[in-house]
Amino acid sequence: MTKIDAVNADILALLQTDGRMSNARLADHLGMSETPCWRRLKRLEDDGIIEGYQANVNRRKLGLGVMAFVQLRVSEHSPSATAEFQRIIQTTPNILACHNTTGADDFLLIVVARDLDDYSAFVDTTLRRLPGVTSIRSNLSLREMKGSTRLPIEPQE
Repeated sequence: MTKIDAVNADILALLQTDGRMSNARLADHLGMSETPCWRRLKRLEDDGIIEGYQANVNRRKLGLGVMAFVQLRVSEHSPSATAEFQRIIQTTPNILACHNTTGADDFLLIVVARDLDDYSAFVDTTLRRLPGVTSIRSNLSLREMKGSTRLPIEPQE
């Protein structure tokens, strides 16, 4: 496992700000030559600390104006039902995230839709058909005050 020293922490922080930053520019920001910078970056990728690179896309500009936080309760926990549930969740693009949670509900989903009619249809055609679902509770986002995928990076020395 790669140690997250101060240099690796800086690499991760810089790439979370600009994932398209070239190795040359990254090395320049860090005050090091390109080859050791590239080796560190490659090690962070090989060790799975950096899982990939992606663009941050504005969902509203793509017509996805509704974001819902959906709490699901399920009654069926057999391996086959769980596998089918997981398959549907992972292959449904409107579901941005799914967490198995503690508390009264079993799962928390983050879902996007074009509008309320689209979200209603999604509930009927997808969520109600998930295996063993006994309860669906939705909270609609009225205003997103912070949305980030950037993690706090601290050296582990």
